[in-house]
Amino acid sequence: MSDKPTTIKEIAKILKISVSTVSRALNDHSSIGLTTKMRVKKLATELNYEPNQKAIQFLQGKSHIIGVILPELSESFFSTAISGIEDVAYKRNYTVLLAQSHDDAEREKLLVEKMKTQRVDGLLVSVSKTTSTYEHFEMFKKLNIPVVFFDRIPPIKDIHYVASNLENGTYEAVNFLLKKGHRTIGMINGPTTLVASHERKEGYIKAMISNRLKFDPSLIVSCDLSESGTIDVMNTMLNHRRKPTAIVTFNDYVALFAMRYTRSLELEGIDFVSYANLPIINYMDYTPIASVEQFPYKQGKKAADILIDLINRPKNETGTEQAYFNVVVESELIVPTPK
Repeated sequence: MSDKPTTIKEIAKILKISVSTVSRALNDHSSIGLTTKMRVKKLATELNYEPNQKAIQFLQGKSHIIGVILPELSESFFSTAISGIEDVAYKRNYTVLLAQSHDDAEREKLLVEKMKTQRVDGLLVSVSKTTSTYEHFEMFKKLNIPVVFFDRIPPIKDIHYVASNLENGTYEAVNFLLKKGHRTIGMINGPTTLVASHERKEGYIKAMISNRLKFDPSLIVSCDLSESGTIDVMNTMLNHRRKPTAIVTFNDYVALFAMRYTRSLELEGIDFVSYANLPIINYMDYTPIASVEQFPYKQGKKAADILIDLINRPKNETGTEQAYFNVVVESELIVPTPK
């Protein structure tokens, strides 16, 4: 027996019918009689015939592949988001092509180009923390290939996105600390290129003003989110003329970096609140006293659903899409129960 896959031509030759008749019979076309359909399908099964997916995709103009570009799969937040994306893709018969930018803007640009070369039907992106220009995504718009951003969204108009309500989450976090008696609250924020950093800052300011407290901009310091960057920012905080008694950090990783550093200095009395609510913090002795849950699985799932809907949605007469989907997932401040 040949190792080569059976083709429609071979089935047609054995049954002495045309290739088009075999194709229609396999696809249950109404113009083909029941007897012919049964003969074709029976022989196809016996010969282990499998449809040529590339040919089908060519005819349909679709690959049934969606691309995903995210910063770091090793981060629990993004691996959880991927689970949501893959669950939707599996149910809707799509394959996921995954790539990591490792928070490198140039790598992200290259990956976008590679996704185009792979002929993905659409793209899901959480942008790199170092990305400051976004022309590389415009290429997809010109090709009528939909792009949906999630979590880290770029500061540009006319885009589809799914993100967490970080302004409200930060407002809740700062209020939580104020109710615990803190009045000097620092914030280790992310890079200024991220929309998420701006939203965190706005939530912080809103909480301070609503509690009739003076906003001190010097208590908010940007960080590159690395451990060394966190340590630099912590030194700034600890040497501040108004040394904070509590600090809101960009995410759980930054909180853990900061807490480890303060312990190495044998400093006590600083409370930390963070974002992401990583499962691992439940198994650690020293953890943030609260964390803002951003629901990554829900974000990934919703982003994938929107993307596949866009892929399959008819375009209007001008070829442009009718509306942009902007979905905001409400965050929730999680306060762990005492151990």
